[in-house]
Amino acid sequence: MKKVNRLELENVSFAYEDEQVVKSMSFDLEKGNHLSIIGASGCGKTTLLEIIYGLHPFQGVIKWLGKKLKGPDERLVPGEPFIKYVSQSFDLYPFHTAYENVGKHLKSMPYDEKEERIQELLAMVEMKDYADTKAKFLSGGQQQRIALVQALAEEPELLLLDEPFSHIDQYRKNALRRNIFNYLKEKNITCIVATHDPTEVLSYSDKTLVMKDGEVLQKDTPQNLYNNPQSLYVATLFGEVSKLPASEIWPGKAASKDIILYPHELWLAKASDFQVIVSGSYFCGSYYLIESVYEGNKVFFNHSEALEDETKVCLAADFEKLKHRLN
Repeated sequence: MKKVNRLELENVSFAYEDEQVVKSMSFDLEKGNHLSIIGASGCGKTTLLEIIYGLHPFQGVIKWLGKKLKGPDERLVPGEPFIKYVSQSFDLYPFHTAYENVGKHLKSMPYDEKEERIQELLAMVEMKDYADTKAKFLSGGQQQRIALVQALAEEPELLLLDEPFSHIDQYRKNALRRNIFNYLKEKNITCIVATHDPTEVLSYSDKTLVMKDGEVLQKDTPQNLYNNPQSLYVATLFGEVSKLPASEIWPGKAASKDIILYPHELWLAKASDFQVIVSGSYFCGSYYLIESVYEGNKVFFNHSEALEDETKVCLAADFEKLKHRLN
């Protein structure tokens, strides 16, 4: 019999009293792969992680490597030893040091190995200098870094992360994400991340699942999801977008259907049939995000410099590159 090597959810549902929070969720994730879950606040991302971890009784079936996982109604102590969950509350002991919080799950390890392991983990998140600082005196971002490596101390098979870098300073976040996700890949640790951050979705995920109102709206690779959003809701999770009549952008080429466009897919043209009125320019470093208006609707495009408000400009887009979205 072929060995099942993945996480499987089959028609998983959960309700708080009469409010259905997760509705018939079904998906699978191969061992060692990373899944990002995105969606508007309140869509059920956190609850789904808590269900997988074993904190809520649920309807349906969850399996890990072919073995059915039990909910809290079937276990005296919720959870599985091979699953770790980093919640937004961090769950650190406030009067224990950073060193002690990381090491609290390594009690059975020989002292020298334990010392080496803790130092390795603290170094990964640049917290060696705070090893002797009690958690209560650490900043929110520092506590989040300790919570991350605390969960990695025993190298779980499945790691669940809820907004794992939300408190981290921007200048430190990029390197930290690379360190953590590269480590998980190296150790073949399966990971599910609930996030609002497009970078975590696009750069570090093998698959992405979009949730809305407790249901799966779309699931695909990050590349396919980004390039082929099935709705305006999906596209807006990656930033500003415009929904426009395709026949107005490409007269004679496109039928009377709407098309979703990202700002980088529209550009200033010397002449075109599609004209907008500039309403704002926002500096974004290497470019400006230009806000404009077309028939009362906002249109966003990128440009190399700011444009004066109330200026009428022509826009163009690449029909051959984007026509697949009209199918």
